[in-house]
Amino acid sequence: MNGITEQLASTVIRPTNVLVVGHGSREGAANREFENLVSAYQKTRPHYNIRTAYIELTKPSLETALFQWACETDRLLIFPFFLFSAGHVKNDIPLALWKARKRFPQIQINATCALGVHPYMTDVLFDRIESVSPYDAKTAQRTVVLVVGRGSSDADANSDFCKLVRLFYEKRPFAHVLPAFIGITKPSVEESLEIVARIRPERLLIVPYFFFGGRLVNRLKDQLHTFSSQFPWIKTQLAPYLTEHPKLFALMDERLDSAVEHRSTLPCDTCQYRPEVSTLSENVGGLKALLWSLRHTYTHTQAMPHTHAHLPLRKHILVCTNVDCAERGSVSLVENLRRTLKDRGCKKDIQVTRTSCMGRCGEGPTVAVYPDGIWYRNVTTNDVADIVDDHLLGDRLVTRLVDNIMQ
Repeated sequence: MNGITEQLASTVIRPTNVLVVGHGSREGAANREFENLVSAYQKTRPHYNIRTAYIELTKPSLETALFQWACETDRLLIFPFFLFSAGHVKNDIPLALWKARKRFPQIQINATCALGVHPYMTDVLFDRIESVSPYDAKTAQRTVVLVVGRGSSDADANSDFCKLVRLFYEKRPFAHVLPAFIGITKPSVEESLEIVARIRPERLLIVPYFFFGGRLVNRLKDQLHTFSSQFPWIKTQLAPYLTEHPKLFALMDERLDSAVEHRSTLPCDTCQYRPEVSTLSENVGGLKALLWSLRHTYTHTQAMPHTHAHLPLRKHILVCTNVDCAERGSVSLVENLRRTLKDRGCKKDIQVTRTSCMGRCGEGPTVAVYPDGIWYRNVTTNDVADIVDDHLLGDRLVTRLVDNIMQ
């Protein structure tokens, strides 16, 4: 019995290797904030052996960290430190895990869910508000709260954000609690502030629902300064952005415990298109998914019986509308491309699709034309006519825009 007890005890106290994955930023201060938060969590959880990695913009990359650590351990747990599940959590992380499992089949690699919609996060949100304005029931009835999210090209992530804002409203009796997005999707901050102005509250509290400082926080400050100058009778206060918090750490515990006990893991990591199912995993995911979908346009009409057969597309235009490209005007670019194709009478056989990150951050907006395999970068609405008339209709490259990824 003593031997069994000792064996069980050693199993329980065995450290769990955790790789916490952040988005990554060009601003070193934001990356340091992320690493400091993870370090603060690690100090209170000695049973976890924690390292950090990033999806993009800084090092170490997720793929590099996975391969390095896989050489040192037989068990690894991945924690996507993202508020909601969008393109990086649904696609980039599962693809990196698939590659690591294929290269290191002897290693047990699991992934947790993202932070997501959880009552703990509404408590963190409330704490951010109280840090600038202690709660008072009477004052709250004359106060509007504007919760500002980052915004995503993933409708599921945007709807989760709105759901969390609603859950917060159900628990906290403010006059109104409104969602807004600082980029990519609507309602924008400007649109929501216009609604606030019409409500005419005594106070407006704005909470940035994203981690770490940087450009987004500075942009939000500028927007609120403009609003305050236009509506000085509304007392406006900006709460601090999200950072380390006991309830956040409790949620991280819950996500990690669920993954360790196999009660809940990253949903897309168990999708049939991610693990090895026959040869399917060789044909989907990332660039392969793009090529697979292109092949689909030519084989789709050949499958019989078929109730919704269609002709293959002549061209497929992909436009990145992730945060960086959206800030540079890619959303307007999509609309201009669609409008111009409609004017030229070819919208039925040339399709324009909004995508998440295409891996060319800082060089966008990025436009890819398939099946030609041509990528353009730094594209603006002024370039739309040339892309449509010269390339899509005239089969001539717009050479000044061609991305060096093709060289």
